[in-house]
Parts: sequence; structure tokens; C-alpha cells
Amino acid sequence: MDDDDLPRRRDDVLAALARQPLDPLSIDELDERMALLEAEIERVKTHKAAAASHKAIADALFKKG
Repeated sequence: MDDDDLPRRRDDVLAALARQPLDPLSIDELDERMALLEAEIERVKTHKAAAASHKAIADALFKKG
């Protein structure tokens, strides 16, 4: 079985991003990268909050008691 046939790990993109050298990037490129990462963090936080809300609603709906 080839590696291409294996399912991709969810953290492949993050691991690749963390391995990228930062030395070749200019100050402006670093600022842009930071802004994109901060925007992604906010997107994940928003999604996490929505998921937690949905879970709480489901838990309350199906609560045994």
C-alpha cells in the first residue's frame, strides 16, 4: 500500500506549516502570516463555541432523568 492510499492525518497541514522556515520571509510577509493565523484562530474559536452550544442543547434534550 502506498502512502498516498493512507488517510491523511488532520494535523498534516499544521505540521507542515510549523516546519516551514521563517528566515526567508520579510517583515511584511511575517505580519501577513500572523494576521492569517490569528484569523484562523478566531474561526476555530467560533466553531468550537458553536459546537459546544449544540452539544449542550443535545445533552439537555436527551437528558435522562
